[in-house]
Formats: sequence, structure tokens, C-alpha cells
Amino acid sequence: MNKINYQKELDKIIDKNEREDFLPSLFLHSCCAPCSSYTIEYLSKYFKITVFYYNPNISPKEEYEKRKAEQIRLISSMKTENPVSFYDCDYDYNDFENIAKGYENCKEGGERCFRCYELRLRETAQKAKESGFDYFCTTLSISPLKNSQKINEIGFKLEKEIGVKWLPSDFKKREGYKRSIELSREYNLYRQNFCGCIYSKRESEDKENE
Repeated sequence: MNKINYQKELDKIIDKNEREDFLPSLFLHSCCAPCSSYTIEYLSKYFKITVFYYNPNISPKEEYEKRKAEQIRLISSMKTENPVSFYDCDYDYNDFENIAKGYENCKEGGERCFRCYELRLRETAQKAKESGFDYFCTTLSISPLKNSQKINEIGFKLEKEIGVKWLPSDFKKREGYKRSIELSREYNLYRQNFCGCIYSKRESEDKENE
């Protein structure tokens, strides 16, 4: 099965909206400030963005709060072509534990992660639908460790199920990940060495010990 170039699919949507002189609203799920940095810089030229911070996978709560504070600081510091706002969400680690049950021993990037993608994207789509946004999306695809094909597959599934447009993307394309590292340095952002959950932290620590 051929992989779809989701960056080209995003280009088509941006081109169409620009031809129609349309500035759509985007409900953008963010996993962390570093991953969102390039994504916001890039997409804020073409969308009115609200960043949605919903990450119940992150633990402990102190780590969650630290990452959230960095997200808020970045948004308040960045100069963007169109304004960017922030939408907070209650933290409940049980949301993640429920979907991870039975998948605790999966390796990073496996089925547990796919379930976590869907958990966060489903909440994003539902909130986007309730608030009347034109599109929903996530910063997750910027990471070289995240499966962009799976992320987009889930996004399109939720588009059909919930009824709000998914914005296809693969933000690691065009050196997006490299740019996110540059912006993280520029804004002195906290960069963590694990995705967020206790399982990714454990795997990261095991690799360091090896």
C-alpha cells in the first residue's frame, strides 16, 4: 500500500482557501510547546488557530503542568500573522489509563500509542464540532517517532463519525521537525526526553541505561 503525502494534501486545502479568500478556523490539538512551535508558525498564516491542550497521557501531574505552562508561554510570546488563542482542558489521567489497559507492554509507537492518538483526537474533534470550528488537527505528526499515516487515518475516521473536517498533515515534512528544534532554542522551551506516559518514560530510561 502506497503512503499518502499528507503535506501535499494540506497544500491543496491551503491553496483552495486562499483562492477563495477564506480564512478558516482551526482547532489544533497540541502535545507540547516544542512540537507546536513550527506548526503554529506555519499554519497561523492560513488559519485562525485555537490551540487545544488535551494530554491525559502525561504523568505525573507536575510534568503535565510544566508542559502546559510552556505551551501558554510560547503562545503569548510568538508573533503570528493571525491571532492564536489557547483552550485548556481538565487533566484526568484515568482517561489514558482506560485506553492503555491491556496494552501496557506494547513498545513505543505500537497499538497503545495508536489508542492514545485516537483518545486525544476524538476529544479534539468533539470540541471542534461543539464550538463550530472549520477544521481540527494535531501537532503530533511533526515527531519522527509518530506514525503520520496512522494519525491521518484516525483523523479522517473521526471526520466521518463526528462531522467536522480533519486537516491532513505531516508536519515533519519540509524540515518542520528541524525548524521546531530551532524555535525551541529561540524561545528556550523545555524539551522532554519522553513522549509523556509512564510507559514511554520507562522505555526512554531503559535506552539511556543501555
